[in-house]
Amino acid sequence: MKRRVFLAASLPALLAACGADNIWASDEAVRAARFTSNEQPSITLFTVIGIPRGEGGHSALMINGSQRVIYDPAGSWNHPRIPERHDVLYGITDNFKNFYIDYHARSTYWVAEDTVFVSREVADLAIRRAEANGAANKSFCAVETGTVLKGVPGFEGSPTGFSPTKLRNWFLTLPNVQSKRHQDGDPANNHDVLIRQKDGRMTGYNQ
Repeated sequence: MKRRVFLAASLPALLAACGADNIWASDEAVRAARFTSNEQPSITLFTVIGIPRGEGGHSALMINGSQRVIYDPAGSWNHPRIPERHDVLYGITDNFKNFYIDYHARSTYWVAEDTVFVSREVADLAIRRAEANGAANKSFCAVETGTVLKGVPGFEGSPTGFSPTKLRNWFLTLPNVQSKRHQDGDPANNHDVLIRQKDGRMTGYNQ
């Protein structure tokens, strides 16, 4: 399975470097990684937001339906235990969710986790739309995230522009959004984070 490897760099540089790819995990890998959460079905928008100016750095979706996946268009996070097909990451246990957040949260960026609870049918439709959307081009994370949402009942008004913060501001207008803020003091590079995640276990993670 082809994986992307990233050396230490600033988050903006990593995000600028990511673009469309042809990663396609095998059926066996996707089946083996499948994770079903006991939590209520939901659609979560992750937004990576700069400190102190508040600019948007990245948009992604975590979808909890018959399985839990992350749709990470033009994203840079990867893990050898997480199979990927065109920006859809499978096997998102709580541990790997924390990996994903920890990778993006640092002294210069915080991560907004905004969740709307939906029916299992709506969540599974969102997963299918993410799977069918294909790999995103460089800098198109908010565009493709909005495009996936736009075809999901209850999310039809989603904007499809290039601004992660505009997408988040719209998402926050939806009924009963549950929001969390993730921030830590990690330096503005990913090297130490990847070392911590290498063995597949989070240590010292705080929400």
